[in-house]
Amino acid sequence: MTKSLKELMESAELPPGEVTFAEPWEARAFGLAVTLASNGRFAWEDFRQRLIAEIAVADAAAGAGQRPATYYECWLVALEKTVSAKGITGTAEIDSRAEVIAANPPARTKAISAGPVKIA
Repeated sequence: MTKSLKELMESAELPPGEVTFAEPWEARAFGLAVTLASNGRFAWEDFRQRLIAEIAVADAAAGAGQRPATYYECWLVALEKTVSAKGITGTAEIDSRAEVIAANPPARTKAISAGPVKIA
């Protein structure tokens, strides 16, 4: 059974209007995970467990004096692992597409923001 965006936000304990992103890629990664889960491509709980594991890795890195991954860097790694594990796409394809995007970044939009991106 697929869940609505509202149901996913509630299960993630993220109330609508309270999700803020420092960078546009964070919003895209968030939206992609929510959309794939709400469309039944993977179970939200599977993604959530991977996210918890990635946050633990970041916490361990911080404890060892290393630069820990940010929350949305953890989110992105969890998303990549989830889509790979579910056969939606493979790691090689993700890496290949990331290289193409990095080599040819999307044009900036006309929107000008004085602060972080916020989903209302």
